[in-house]
Amino acid sequence: MEHHFGEAPDFALGIEEELLLVDETDLRPANIASDLVARVSTDDGSIMNDLYEALIETSTPVVSSAPEGIEYLARHREQLREAGAAFIGGGLHPDAAFGDVVHVPLERYERIHDEMRGLVLRTPTAAVHVHVGMPDPETAIAVFNRLRAHLPLLQALAAHSPFWHGRDSGMASARALTFRAFPRSTIPPPFDDWTDYETLVAWCVEAAEVEDYTYLWWDIRPSPNLGTVEVRAMDGQARLATVGGLAALIHGLAVACADGNEERMPPTEALKESSFRAARDGLDATIWWRGEMRPIREVATDALELARPYARDLDGEDALEEIERIVREGGGADRMREAHAAGGMPGLLARLADETYGSTQTTSPIRSQS
Repeated sequence: MEHHFGEAPDFALGIEEELLLVDETDLRPANIASDLVARVSTDDGSIMNDLYEALIETSTPVVSSAPEGIEYLARHREQLREAGAAFIGGGLHPDAAFGDVVHVPLERYERIHDEMRGLVLRTPTAAVHVHVGMPDPETAIAVFNRLRAHLPLLQALAAHSPFWHGRDSGMASARALTFRAFPRSTIPPPFDDWTDYETLVAWCVEAAEVEDYTYLWWDIRPSPNLGTVEVRAMDGQARLATVGGLAALIHGLAVACADGNEERMPPTEALKESSFRAARDGLDATIWWRGEMRPIREVATDALELARPYARDLDGEDALEEIERIVREGGGADRMREAHAAGGMPGLLARLADETYGSTQTTSPIRSQS
């Protein structure tokens, strides 16, 4: 398999965020992605569409730290606003009707539509993906294997989609469980080495009759085209500070894993169970961690302790304060439920808009209606 490991500086960073496009006045989904991409361009990373016309994806160029990456993402949000787009962050639009979707008419997405059928007619999902550059395939596999253990924690910290189709799903991350219905959207097993990874990918590609590994929508995967390990388990976010905190934590943990830390790797089935619990209960979850069931907040303390010295060297230590705040005060799912309790769905949407636009220099398109 052709790869590009080692072509960027070791452990360089890249961040992708997906945002939900909405109408300026009522914050309902707006199917304008293709038109928007045709009008907006950037020299600092990319702004592009994805499967849905109500979804836009922005990504940083290769950067050295989480704070540097957040500067680019903030600039992209500003560029979208300057182009007249309105958008909110979160894993799902909380009030979109089931089936209220329009797909982008590109060959890749038409192929996905034909394969997935009703699964992609439900509602758009939005995520944050973090890439960490690897010096070689062997290091990529070692980091991939060890970093898997942190996926349920990252999912809980990022849980930001408790509402779907206008009602509370009972989950902290309904996006995670909605997306999990897709084939090849799982936590993959560990690999013995790069050859073992290549062999499994070849089997998956052949069995699914797809072109390449980019159709394997795992929660974490080596990304040979980019020379990275990519973590994909997290909801989209309204607050850019949260994106920065998650990226800094992943960055530090990845380098710690490359340094041989986090050797204890739970069985894949245990990780899948913990992933479900993290999506269901968010920060109130208990998961399997280092040989026993532990509360997520304790797991977060362990992960921060492991990542902090590496984050300090990577200029990401200050960004970890956002992770500490989430553990202490709650995350996006908690804030959405609070907003809904105070002002119903209009108040929840207004809160999402305020938080999303609070990360840019522009103002929110709609103020609280509660």
